[in-house]
Amino acid sequence: MRMRLKKYLTERVEAARDYIVVGYDLDKDARNDSPLDVLDLAQVFGNDNPVCLEVGCGKGQWICRMAVSHPDVNYLAVEKYTNVIIPGVERAKRENLTNLRFGNCGVEYLPRHIVKHAFDKIYLNFSSPFPTASHEKQRLTYKRFLSLYKEWLKEGGQVVQKTDNRHFFEYSLQSMSEAGMVFDRISLDLHQDPIPNLTSEYEDRFAPLGPIYYLEAHFPSQN
Repeated sequence: MRMRLKKYLTERVEAARDYIVVGYDLDKDARNDSPLDVLDLAQVFGNDNPVCLEVGCGKGQWICRMAVSHPDVNYLAVEKYTNVIIPGVERAKRENLTNLRFGNCGVEYLPRHIVKHAFDKIYLNFSSPFPTASHEKQRLTYKRFLSLYKEWLKEGGQVVQKTDNRHFFEYSLQSMSEAGMVFDRISLDLHQDPIPNLTSEYEDRFAPLGPIYYLEAHFPSQN
């Protein structure tokens, strides 16, 4: 079932096009038939500051807050649904957040655009848990995605995850362990622990209903 398009969506995307550095028509599988179009992130942001990636940014509230709070860090946020991402893109443009850009695509498209060891951190905030076993390969902590993160992270770079789904969190712990990752921090109730935290719109809504699970993990050195 297709998501109903927002009114004037095409016009809204065009008006904020300078903030979207990767974008696809979702009816076309660009993984197979499009040429490489590698992003020069230093050119995109106009500096050599650290770059962090958020996978599945939703409406962009969290990533916009991060960009404001950390002006010395650059952020690339990806979300495959144009309907969902456009409010965040418009907010970033409205607030002139020069350290934030967006990719309107699924994370599986990014290998055509991202060089190895590009990111200092990769954030997975309230990703879909895909609870049925038949959809395991779509979970963003499934082994094929972890392999991508390993290529994209700099030495010592971290994957940071937040979720309110305990089963998905347990799955992520197991999947990351099997991938050889090292856990730097684990919280079974983020809002009760003294960990700096900016919230997303999803988190603001659902945190009162139960604990938020949190982890930071890295891949060990290959040297």
